[in-house]
Amino acid sequence: MAEAVRSGELSPVELTDHYLDRIDRLDPQVGAYVTVTAEIAREQARQAEKAVLDAPDPDALPPLHGIPVPIKDLNMVSGVRATFGSDVFAELTGFLDDNVVCLLRQAGSVLLGKTTAPEFGLPCYTESGVAPPARTPWDLTRSAGGSSGGAAAAVAAGLAPTAQGSDGGGSIRIPSSVCGLVGIKPTRGRVSQGPIIPDLFGLSTNGPIARTVRDAALLLDVMAGPMPGDLYAAPPVQGTFLSYADRPPGRLRIARSREPAVPGAVVHPDCVTAYDEASALLEELGHEVVELPPVLGTDLVPHFELLWGVMATMTPVPGDKEHLLQPLTRWLRERGRATSATQLFQAHAALQAALRGAFPVMDGFDAILHPTLAQPPAPVGYFHDQEPAENFQRQKDFTPFCAAYNISGQPAVNVPLHWTKGSSGGSGGLSSQGVQGSSGGSGGLSSQGVQGSSGGSGGVSPQGVQGGLPIGIMLAGRLGGEGTLISLAAQLEEARPWVDRKPAIWEA
Repeated sequence: MAEAVRSGELSPVELTDHYLDRIDRLDPQVGAYVTVTAEIAREQARQAEKAVLDAPDPDALPPLHGIPVPIKDLNMVSGVRATFGSDVFAELTGFLDDNVVCLLRQAGSVLLGKTTAPEFGLPCYTESGVAPPARTPWDLTRSAGGSSGGAAAAVAAGLAPTAQGSDGGGSIRIPSSVCGLVGIKPTRGRVSQGPIIPDLFGLSTNGPIARTVRDAALLLDVMAGPMPGDLYAAPPVQGTFLSYADRPPGRLRIARSREPAVPGAVVHPDCVTAYDEASALLEELGHEVVELPPVLGTDLVPHFELLWGVMATMTPVPGDKEHLLQPLTRWLRERGRATSATQLFQAHAALQAALRGAFPVMDGFDAILHPTLAQPPAPVGYFHDQEPAENFQRQKDFTPFCAAYNISGQPAVNVPLHWTKGSSGGSGGLSSQGVQGSSGGSGGLSSQGVQGSSGGSGGVSPQGVQGGLPIGIMLAGRLGGEGTLISLAAQLEEARPWVDRKPAIWEA
């Protein structure tokens, strides 16, 4: 698209109108956006079109010139509503641009709006009081994951060509797996969290969500770069991330593991299948695949939980508005407030001690393979409708592989290699509303335009899985090793292309 805009073949105005039209028609079913900035987008698109006509050398225009890119609602955009997924901030207007937003502006992108996020980005699903649930376009009864659920739902449904997300415990990789997309969590310090969001713990980072490896790499090039005041700095990269997508990775030594870090978590057979098929494909491509020795054990989970509770307290909430918070948020904040400074530092020390022993082992491999998630996409409400303790336990069981790489700061990528089999309706086709029917049960649409599932409402477990649901695999790399992961993911994409796989709503 960017090349077509620069050449004059594609109008930024027509491109923006295309996405705004799709958002208007389809987003009520998907729940990808909490705020749509149609007037801002059209004005930016008109300016982009004029810049192409006036440019002495259109090829010198910035890399995303005229390309629509939405911003997650956890990131502030000056003059645009910023709810942080919370009723507490339902009327807040952004008073500055986050650093990553500044970089996306400089790259020439057009702001379609703010994508939905759960309250303060704390859960692995996207359901809140300020917007409808974000749903995976592959089955509209199921969650799009979180906390970048709206961003992933937008890209997967064709409501944006790519999107910015953020990841503190898997929040880019989880929705990318659930929505069949490429999602990159960069190395700690690669992308600035500033100027408002602190990077004290070093768990969270911004990153790209896209349909192809090359698109994700281009967006990462735009986002990457240190800013004054950042506490962490990533190792330098030779060349652009996009250039790595066009380089063969060579023969790599890859470790693999499907042992969950969360005690009692069970890996669903569909996730095991995706993992085993990815292992076999890597070997077919000439890589050495070996088992990963034990490195980061289940004893780290309580330390991460402690940090997560303290992080939940970092967003200032006036005392007279605490009652507006979601039950899970209040529960996490109570745990965080009960944590002493000594306990916090002890948790940090325990994590650092574990990493000092783990890095010499992990650095012996070019990449590490895991299932991204332990379970297929979960029904809407599977987490959110539970009491906080049960909700949190279900989230841990769902995502037992992701948070280790937030703790370590290593880069990690979701690769959409697998879709579940067994749908009785093939691709499902389109109903009159443009939404795929289901296997088993009534299929079709409810009055809300939501796809029927294979097990009625989905029950209390995500185990009953229909065909055609995306299951991602995760590749983690050495610190600073995003380039290797991008080369490897591009090789996998070439071997098993997924770009033509689209949910039925795409054609609506």
